[in-house]
Amino acid sequence: MIQDRLTRPVRRSLLTAMGAAAALPLLGAARLAGAQNAPLRIGVIPSVANEATEIAIDQARAQGVQAKLVELSDWVMPNVGVAEGSLDVNYFQHAPFLDLFNKSRGQNLVPIAYGYSTTIGLFSKKLKRGDAMPHGASIGIPADPVNTGRALLLLQAMGLIQLKEGVAEKATLLDVIGNPRKLKFVSIEGSQASRTFDDVTASVTYTTFAKHGGLDEKDGLAFDNNDPANVRRYAIRWVTLPNRAEDARLLKFIGIYQQSPEVKTTLRRLYGDLIDFPWQA
Repeated sequence: MIQDRLTRPVRRSLLTAMGAAAALPLLGAARLAGAQNAPLRIGVIPSVANEATEIAIDQARAQGVQAKLVELSDWVMPNVGVAEGSLDVNYFQHAPFLDLFNKSRGQNLVPIAYGYSTTIGLFSKKLKRGDAMPHGASIGIPADPVNTGRALLLLQAMGLIQLKEGVAEKATLLDVIGNPRKLKFVSIEGSQASRTFDDVTASVTYTTFAKHGGLDEKDGLAFDNNDPANVRRYAIRWVTLPNRAEDARLLKFIGIYQQSPEVKTTLRRLYGDLIDFPWQA
């Protein structure tokens, strides 16, 4: 009887531990099921194109795939969110920008599908197409290195500046060797371009930010979408972690987006002839 009394608590502890161990696989399965049922978290920046993604979200819901947009205010946090796991995928950047992020942050995010491709342009509230660029004009250009290079190539194509030979899309302001109109360059954080049109003579930016700034995308002074290689190079990509590249839910959602006539119609309405769909090429 004394032995019984001594071993009964031990017996209860063993049974409790065995029960907890048996429950672990069930808890793991429940968490996995919960993750699969949770909405896909899609990181984006403020953009009129998010309207089209919301259409795909509605269509995906009808096919059993839940998703939601997480809008962030700068061009770094969507990548940080994917890298840290708070986002499942992001949809805001082209491959050169992603490459720069990976190299500078020691990350390995991967592009898994093409999205739409839009041009950048030189936009102004003070000039119209065909107007001469004033001597000493202030020109806004994106502050990040990748889009700085793209902007400088456009200005060179317009005959406004000359760059060192061979720098191509890696050009920086230090590579400007000819500036006959004495243009003054103002570096602007990408998504802030829409707020600065009143402060500069003209600004090189994406059509989506021009629209946010109250300009019609067709009113750009010049565009850079004449080169098919540019269309692919600067297409917006769906970006995630390598271990999510074959995620069935994610790939299904992207497929719904790419195959949706309503998505394409909306993007055409927003961007007119200044948009392409590289996944169709």
